[in-house]
Amino acid sequence: MSGWPIGRTQDDTDHQKDRNLSLCETKVHASVSDRPTRSGPVRQDVLSKQANIATDMEPITHLMTGAVLARTGFNRKAAYATLAMALAAEAPDLDTLWSIRGPLAGFQHHRGWTHTFLGLPLEAALIVAAVWLFHRWRLSRQKNKPVHPPKQTVPIRWGLLYCFSLIALLSHLLLDWTNNYGIRPFFPFNPHWYAGSIVFIFEPVIFLLLLLALIAPSLFGLINSEVGARKPAFRGRGWAIFALLAIVALWSLRFVEHAKAVQLAQSADYNDAPVSRVFASPYPINPFHWQTVAETPRFYQLATVDTLNSVVTTSTQADVIYKPPTTLATLVAKRSWLGEVYLDWSQYPVVTDIGTNDEGFTTVTFRDLRFFYDTPFLAGRENPPLSGTVILNADRRIVRMELDNRVQH
Repeated sequence: MSGWPIGRTQDDTDHQKDRNLSLCETKVHASVSDRPTRSGPVRQDVLSKQANIATDMEPITHLMTGAVLARTGFNRKAAYATLAMALAAEAPDLDTLWSIRGPLAGFQHHRGWTHTFLGLPLEAALIVAAVWLFHRWRLSRQKNKPVHPPKQTVPIRWGLLYCFSLIALLSHLLLDWTNNYGIRPFFPFNPHWYAGSIVFIFEPVIFLLLLLALIAPSLFGLINSEVGARKPAFRGRGWAIFALLAIVALWSLRFVEHAKAVQLAQSADYNDAPVSRVFASPYPINPFHWQTVAETPRFYQLATVDTLNSVVTTSTQADVIYKPPTTLATLVAKRSWLGEVYLDWSQYPVVTDIGTNDEGFTTVTFRDLRFFYDTPFLAGRENPPLSGTVILNADRRIVRMELDNRVQH
């Protein structure tokens, strides 16, 4: 239905809260007891894969973006341009190595200084240094061979490689900004998170455009070789420019539709409750399909927006998330390592005290409503990605912290 034409009684609200509490307490017993089950490892593996999709722009997309950028003409100016730009386009995500120290450490440092304007010059220098070492390694191998080294079509220009690496690094920040996770490009001077939220974290349309730009020149090269056409030194410039222009056109369309989705959600009727702010998250492939979160003084209203037909679809029961009360347990959890990191990043956090189990452990959950929706790539309603859990004992001391069901040791 559109808007919120039906009111909700207090009895309905209490019944829904009791039902949610019983479901959550069942999960608490499972997490606190930590008893191994046959399906446990499989379930945790699925959740980890969903979290990876939700937190990282698909790495192959970044690598292909760097390679396609190089083919627009940069590879004609300096040798190793394609190698340097492909590596640089993915380099900022090296911060995922922090996950070796646990899921919370990885979450805290993800899209940290490697995704800032301050860190890009250093990263470009490291990329050029890596390419230089690779070049020296090639030369050392060729010295022991009687054949002459292959003739290079363009010279090696290390200064240009550094500039090209910076351009590829900026492409990574741009791609990450377009999704709803966000980046902090001005950190540490400005800790604010910026999220364009116009493209899903993995967009198949962009992936296929980049793949086409890389494969099409080789396919047409095979055809030309069969008819005896001369093989050009550099191929694929036209395809690369076409793919990048198509991506920019897609971004432009999604930018317009995102603004329309926000406007439609802002003007919808939520039982006469005033709306303070609205956030729109994209679905993959379809630029006219959006998930919105509207905040009111007492609750959050989720909705699905069809910008092509100007329709807002929501439910008075399934799509209402009441703001949970503040308890002593939530206050302690918010001051934990997980709580401070999560609330620093989250734009629509829901921190819930779901009660104390028979063993005396209290569980507090952290969720971000920006990811509370289903897509072909993750089940956001059943298992919201980027969800945290803090477990306290009877003395209100933290005994366990989890992120996406992965324990921080």
